[in-house]
Amino acid sequence: MYSEKVMDHFQNPRNVGEIENASGVGTVGNAKCGDIMRIYLDIDDDGIIRDCKFKTFGCGAAVATSSMATELVMGKSVQEALQVTNKAVMEALDGLPPVKVHCSLLAEEGIHAALWDYAEKKGIKIEGLEKPKNDISEGLEEEDY
Repeated sequence: MYSEKVMDHFQNPRNVGEIENASGVGTVGNAKCGDIMRIYLDIDDDGIIRDCKFKTFGCGAAVATSSMATELVMGKSVQEALQVTNKAVMEALDGLPPVKVHCSLLAEEGIHAALWDYAEKKGIKIEGLEKPKNDISEGLEEEDY
């Protein structure tokens, strides 16, 4: 059902925790399944993500996608991090069961929410970044669960 990578990131999640005085913090949830994800970014003056941590309350797939998302954005520029999609997270994990695809959306929106917070704190606009949803279940179809 789950790939070896999903199981590895669930059982041995990377970058768990918080970053004090983070450059950006994004919290997103999914009211329909109860998952909540918080992503912390530490971004240097050149716009490079030096550190990324997460705290997730949810199923194994939510933990695994959070873990993989932090791995994918670490060391990237803000613009590169913005390009990390739910599909990229799923591919990096060698796929997710159809009923768990929404967990990868949570990871993508968590990154976007943290980048949005960073942009607001800095008083800047990040090209291509839209205000994230707090609840990703808005607009998802029932069969996405």
